[in-house]
Amino acid sequence: MVEGLIGKKMGMTQIFDDQGNSVPVTVIQAGPCVVVEKKNAEKHGYSAIQLGLVETRKVRVNKPVAGHFKKAGERQNKDIPPTRLIKEFRMREGAETEPEVGDQILVENVFQIGDVVDVSGRSIGKGFQGVIKRHHFRGGAATHGSMFHRAPGSIGASAWPSRVFPGMRAAGRMGGEKVKVRHLEVVDIDSENRLLLVKGSIPGHRNGYVYVTLSR
Repeated sequence: MVEGLIGKKMGMTQIFDDQGNSVPVTVIQAGPCVVVEKKNAEKHGYSAIQLGLVETRKVRVNKPVAGHFKKAGERQNKDIPPTRLIKEFRMREGAETEPEVGDQILVENVFQIGDVVDVSGRSIGKGFQGVIKRHHFRGGAATHGSMFHRAPGSIGASAWPSRVFPGMRAAGRMGGEKVKVRHLEVVDIDSENRLLLVKGSIPGHRNGYVYVTLSR
């Protein structure tokens, strides 16, 4: 079977274990995902499956993407509507059965309670920020008439090298980057509502798209 699914972050909550301890969890709506294309070792050099996240609303796509889904449906004589997100996932080693193009992959087909997963997504964008918030600079003195509070300070000498070295930490856009959180435990699975509960926090805002894969 495939190693992961596309999902959507629904938010955080808490559950209680058998000892009554509070466990913080993140709720992910994982799948259902439709198989769009299959990659094999003979033709492509590796075994993988291209999945698309099935959503309730209709998705408008451009002609190349529409043609890709139309071609996939014609191979299996199925109607595969275009999806907004497409992602390749590797196949598990020694998998007994492989899904066909057009089949839907559900959360209970991939994950089990107790599995360890990696979750990747895009972090929340903070906009343009200064060096104190972006890089945790200490800042200057706040008393005794100081006028140096939140500035970065010297970023280079004037005589030599007469330039700013690449990679100098400075103000700029913060957040909105790809982040992966590794080794999160699957605490519970709600098959009826297609929900996956993982211990801890994951990147992204509410309703943000994430990719959940089994840890290697």
